[in-house]
Amino acid sequence: MKGLICSLLMVFLFSIAAQAQPASAGKQNASDKAEPTADASAAALVTAKATLAAHGGDKLKGIKSLVLKGSVDLTAMGQSFPGAFSTAFSGEKYFFEINSVVQSLKQVYNGQQTYSSIQGFSLPPFTSLGFAVLSKIGDTGYKVTALGESAKKKKGFRVTTPEGFYTDFFVDEKTGRIKGYESSYDVEGKIVTTSVEIEGFQTVDGVTVPTKYSQRFDLNTLTAYANFNTKTVLVNSTIEDSAFALPGK
Repeated sequence: MKGLICSLLMVFLFSIAAQAQPASAGKQNASDKAEPTADASAAALVTAKATLAAHGGDKLKGIKSLVLKGSVDLTAMGQSFPGAFSTAFSGEKYFFEINSVVQSLKQVYNGQQTYSSIQGFSLPPFTSLGFAVLSKIGDTGYKVTALGESAKKKKGFRVTTPEGFYTDFFVDEKTGRIKGYESSYDVEGKIVTTSVEIEGFQTVDGVTVPTKYSQRFDLNTLTAYANFNTKTVLVNSTIEDSAFALPGK
């Protein structure tokens, strides 16, 4: 049980982050395999560009570093596990750490090597899922299309990465910001489906990021929920290389 909860906590953090290494391709929903029409995709691209602008536009695309700190409450199998998280990203380097009643976790990438406190556990690339994908709109290899049949009545768009991962973004018509997103992907041979509902944002140095949101994960036999409350957001702050040193090196 502990190992499963720890793995879920790691997945939650990776869904909001920014840089990483290659992984297996995402899973397309069976009902969404039909290629959207050219007109629908063109309209989706217009929506995607407007949504990018609502979150900072060029400032989001040009972000150099990001620090996020706050609390997370995970609920699985009727049990609740409170914890605190801290993440930092600078270029391709990153670290994150969780302190919880279950176990303390840490993962670091120094630009060449990765250290994880859970041996043999890999996750999808940071740039391939969730909020971070917004900054890739307009980049080569990142395809913007209309939402699939299962979400065609919602305003939004799908972004598919060069590796095949996808995220469906749903847009608030009043603010132009994302109000949620969904995706499915493979983690250690298991298909994980996740959905996020965003409740709050914070704008720092012209970049608007989700800071309060709820997230649901379905792993076939297990459904888990997490509530995130980010209390500190630092954009383009100076981060020393020592912050990304691998433990024991």
